[in-house]
Amino acid sequence: MQVRAQFSPLLEHLSKRQATVITGMRRVGKTTAVRYLLEQVSHSNTLFLDLEKVENRFLFSQNSYEDIESGLKIKGLDLTKPSVIALDEIQLVPQIPSVIKYLYDHYPIKFLLTGSSSYYLKNHFTESLAGRKQLFELHPLDFQEFLQFNGVEKSAVEHLRMMPYSPVSYTFLNQHYNRFVEFGGFPEVVMAETDQDRKAYLSDIVNAYIELDIKILSDFSVSHDLYRLARLLADFVGSRIDVQKLSSLLGINRIKMKDYLDLFEHTYFIKRVPAYSQNKAREISLQQKLYLSDTGLLAVLGKPGSGATFENAIANQLSRLGEIGYYQRKTGQEIDFVLDKNTAIEVKETPSISDLNTLSKRAKELDLPNSLLVGKRPPGNDFQGWIWGGHIF
Repeated sequence: MQVRAQFSPLLEHLSKRQATVITGMRRVGKTTAVRYLLEQVSHSNTLFLDLEKVENRFLFSQNSYEDIESGLKIKGLDLTKPSVIALDEIQLVPQIPSVIKYLYDHYPIKFLLTGSSSYYLKNHFTESLAGRKQLFELHPLDFQEFLQFNGVEKSAVEHLRMMPYSPVSYTFLNQHYNRFVEFGGFPEVVMAETDQDRKAYLSDIVNAYIELDIKILSDFSVSHDLYRLARLLADFVGSRIDVQKLSSLLGINRIKMKDYLDLFEHTYFIKRVPAYSQNKAREISLQQKLYLSDTGLLAVLGKPGSGATFENAIANQLSRLGEIGYYQRKTGQEIDFVLDKNTAIEVKETPSISDLNTLSKRAKELDLPNSLLVGKRPPGNDFQGWIWGGHIF
């Protein structure tokens, strides 16, 4: 089992009384994380239950808490001693928060919980488990983790984080980075042996997301519209979100379209990047830019072009480092990203010195103290005043 960087805060929380709730998009490795945590428990009074299995859902659907307690004892749990119960895919049992609350309050149980939807978890757990849980979000692999999954030791690349372009690291790691940009960071996709297998896994992820997670949270009949919208959004990555245009293209009510976009964001399918402005009121009123949460999804949903795919990858990489926005004037002059409101970032597949000069000028006009030009491949000259995308982690 690969021990991911995101496991560290989970392991730290394992000793806490609060329930550890792990959420994130389907197939990002939540079950693996829980199994890793169970291996670290110092005693054997533990239980793992997959709620995709009907018999486990049946157990937690009982009207009597005594019946639930009896079922846990039959499965080998000693409720008189400290114990750990891991419940996988809790969104499949709507009434489970009240059961967890009862057991939490009456027994020395540490709960490890996973669910595929932040929308469900935040809305259903906020009141019923107030003060009794902490939410952790698990994401697809970043590029450093991607390299680790492909046999490159963490210690070998740590020093490259946010470093300027290096011909040596580019030569050794470029093939990995190209695959990371094209197919993303879902763990089983990363470990697949062929591109055909990667695309098959990604198609399965999209189908499971629409057919399982989305249907739990919305009307059964809207899944077709949401799949059509997902395909359309894949062709608009890096663009500002025009709700009216999307509504017109798909023949969907404008209000419903806004609800669908909210649902996609709350379930980790898309990222919406706000406009940066020194005027907060104006910032709120400006359109957001759209990205998918993993570039691998683009490989099976649309064909946005290599430049847009690369920009989407950088959006995801930067979002792990801090808060991102974008800047655009009415004249169309733009800064692709503003990181933590102090660093202007421009993304170019093949960067040039003129790109750097333009970026520096625009950053100065906005009083942004830092600027970074990010590229995917080196230009055919000696220009090295840029950061290779593979160094952003």
